Amino acid sequence: MWAAIRLFWPLFIGMIFLMISNGLLATLLTLRAGSLGFSDAAIGLMQSGYPLGSLLGCLIVPRFIMRVGHVRIFAALASLASTAALIHLVTDDLWSWGAMRILAGVCFSGLYIVAESWLNGRADNENRGSLLSIYFIIQTGGVTIGQMLLNISSPEGILLFIVVSVLISLSLIPMLVSSNATPLYELPERISLIKLFHLSPMGLTGSFLNGISQTVLFVALALYGRAIGLSTGSIGLLIGSMTLGGMVFQFPLGKLSDMIDRRLIIVGSPGLAIPVCFFLAMQENPASDMILLLSMIALIGGLILPIYSICMAHMNDYLKSNQMIAASGTLVLTLAIGMIFGPTLGALAIEYYGPGGLFYLLAVLSGLTVMTGLFRLWSGQDRMITHTTAIAMNANITPQATNLFPQEKQ
Repeated sequence: MWAAIRLFWPLFIGMIFLMISNGLLATLLTLRAGSLGFSDAAIGLMQSGYPLGSLLGCLIVPRFIMRVGHVRIFAALASLASTAALIHLVTDDLWSWGAMRILAGVCFSGLYIVAESWLNGRADNENRGSLLSIYFIIQTGGVTIGQMLLNISSPEGILLFIVVSVLISLSLIPMLVSSNATPLYELPERISLIKLFHLSPMGLTGSFLNGISQTVLFVALALYGRAIGLSTGSIGLLIGSMTLGGMVFQFPLGKLSDMIDRRLIIVGSPGLAIPVCFFLAMQENPASDMILLLSMIALIGGLILPIYSICMAHMNDYLKSNQMIAASGTLVLTLAIGMIFGPTLGALAIEYYGPGGLFYLLAVLSGLTVMTGLFRLWSGQDRMITHTTAIAMNANITPQATNLFPQEKQ
């Protein structure tokens, strides 16, 4: 792992700046929109633009990389992302903000694709696993640090937007001054959704539902915090606790899924999340005990966020080695499609059912995941005896990063 860090430290530093800025901007916009009088439903609709843009970016940016190269497209996307963040300061209508979120989604997903393809170009069978683990830690840690930065200024001011713009600009420096040669780029293969569903219905359905759940947590949780009267800093702690919970639970759940039928984890983990969701939904004054609230939110994140990587590992268990990369890329796009619905559904749940509506929605999504897992346990194939290893993944991954999966020797 340390050898990988020494080799790729400029790129990792750039990724940290990107993740901090992206994590900060997502929550900042939710809070700023609320102060401008946007309804919860409008905020959810606006925030849905990001995963939509991310999906578009995964489809169109690779072709631009092939035409103009990694460095030029990285510089162009970083400049656009920085501009999009600042435009929020000069407009205050839903449609322009939604358009900027779509643009940000295209830009950030494109920036991740460039970084991930750069890693792929220098990775080998000896360091793929280490690179993927470091990448996951950087993504999760960066988002968490971004939430902590909410404490330095009010969302109503301009400082935090400037911080976002500066961090995006700083991410350019390591990429531009790197002495490593630009790697060759090839368009990632994909498998159609229909074919993937026939190969792994559990993996596809579980990833789609988890995509909805992830953006419900990352976007609507800020609306929940505002609805129960939390300060800006406390809202940042809330989302940071959820993210850290997902990181802490990721490895033990992944290891356990390597030892038993993964479908038992896909059933059991969301199943345990359901009573926690109902507990939080029924709290009359959750802000009165912040330690309890943060602990329960961390538990929710720990039980829900890791399900995507376990679904991906379950899918790979039933694939041939030459199918894994293409299928994993398609599964990432399936996650992104699910993520488009999360912000709007979460915001509507809070608007129509109060703060507790967020957790009722998460309970429903968890219940659907449990029912899907139980059905596949009853009607699906037996557990594979020889299978792949569950690798930590999160919502910011792009199809390009699936090339970093350590492959079994044949």
